[in-house]
Amino acid sequence: MTRVVLLGASPGPDTSPTGLRLAALPGNPTVAERLRSQLASVDPQFATVQSGDVAAMLRDLADVADSATESLFIIPENSVVHDELIYQITKSKRGALALVAKEARFGTTEEAQEDNTPEDTGPEESVPIDEADPEIGRETVEGLLVRARVGKSRVVSVGTATHGVTRPNAVLLGPLHVSTRNAPVLAETCRELAAMAHTFGADDDLVQLIVFGLVRNGVSVGIRGRRDLFYRRVTTQEEVNEAGPEMAAINEDRARLNNAVKGADGFFTTYFVSTYSRFIARWAARRGLTPNQVTLISIVLGVAAAACFATGDRPWMVLGGVLIYFAFVFDCVDGQVARYARKFGVLGAWLDATFDRFKEYVVFAGLAVGWVVSGNGDDIWILALAAIGLQSVRHLLDFSFGAANRRRKPPSKLPTVPLDSPDDRDLRQALVRRKEERSQGLRGVLKMWTKAGKFRAVHWARKMIVFPIGERFAAIAITAALFDARITFLTLVIWGSVAAAYTLTGRLMRSLV
Repeated sequence: MTRVVLLGASPGPDTSPTGLRLAALPGNPTVAERLRSQLASVDPQFATVQSGDVAAMLRDLADVADSATESLFIIPENSVVHDELIYQITKSKRGALALVAKEARFGTTEEAQEDNTPEDTGPEESVPIDEADPEIGRETVEGLLVRARVGKSRVVSVGTATHGVTRPNAVLLGPLHVSTRNAPVLAETCRELAAMAHTFGADDDLVQLIVFGLVRNGVSVGIRGRRDLFYRRVTTQEEVNEAGPEMAAINEDRARLNNAVKGADGFFTTYFVSTYSRFIARWAARRGLTPNQVTLISIVLGVAAAACFATGDRPWMVLGGVLIYFAFVFDCVDGQVARYARKFGVLGAWLDATFDRFKEYVVFAGLAVGWVVSGNGDDIWILALAAIGLQSVRHLLDFSFGAANRRRKPPSKLPTVPLDSPDDRDLRQALVRRKEERSQGLRGVLKMWTKAGKFRAVHWARKMIVFPIGERFAAIAITAALFDARITFLTLVIWGSVAAAYTLTGRLMRSLV
């Protein structure tokens, strides 16, 4: 569950959206009516922080955070937003996540640069960022002052009307997700901010102030852009009139469908399955098929493939290769149906994990039987058992490492600085020292290997070397259809052994840092 907190208008001019209507949407709802109906699906009894002076609003938010037993989703009441964007932000696994928009500057791209590397900017920004002086942001993006500095994945620092920030490059649009473990920090931060509210300016945004405090108190606030979805704060009917058609012009269903595909899949899955399986998933979801029913289709196809392999005849082996491929396709589709239709359950997760192994092992048995009935001898069972044993050990290591990781202490906090520090110099210097410390020893090796992933060839090589399920099913389908069971098992054992060694090495290194 998620605890939703609806923020009244930020300090400054009254921006209450009462009466502002989205004429482009069915029913001509007001901005407030539409947002409240959207939030009710997330939290039927969401909290509301009424408009008022900034200190009172911060104290009210602190009280909500104090009583929270789940993650918090904070959003201004004058927000026009897609349902799918709300869903994606509230499902974030980060300790904190903010929606941002980057300022367009000469020579920069939409992608943020590493914070401690110089940027290719215009003449007015020829000074490297390490030598730049903090400033009070005066530029605006979508009516919000540019007073945040963001890197590739998180907010580096935030300024206010009285707190300088080094080379600000983004605005905090509004939605903010804070995990349960950071709720106590949020409560404490809001009370500290309330005590120093007199130092803020009338143009300081409430969400900006919250993130300002969280970052200075050591919370890693991740960032995401709107991507292919819509979000905008509105303050006038003219802005509402612009926002309605803009939002309606974006295909929210396509974004939802794309989000149903896992972003961390392997090479084979990404290029030979997910390019079209998402459309099968949408078709299935719209006709009421459940993820578990799709899982059963995958199981039936896997068993049919094993039966084809068990004949040992070449035409049936080819058909078995085709069937095991589509068994994997529907194995992907069941998860995509769950994410697209938002139908999740413990039974479904258990079925998916369990019968993935069942399909593999029954296919191994079918291949071995087919080899024997073709008169090639029964020594193939040694290879079959080796493949089963190796894959079983790999899965045991995967699940045990995952369980151990969940019990690990949370990551160490980022450096902290006093909230009344006039700029972010001390914070940035502390971040540089932290970066240098984390670039030594095993941690440095792991970091270097992680950075190497920015090269596509390295990225996909790392994905393939671990021999994920997509590559395994592809190897079975291709080698069984074109060669024979012996080649299939040798491929599985050799590639699987390399994958096990690579994975075990990486996990041992991560366990030691």
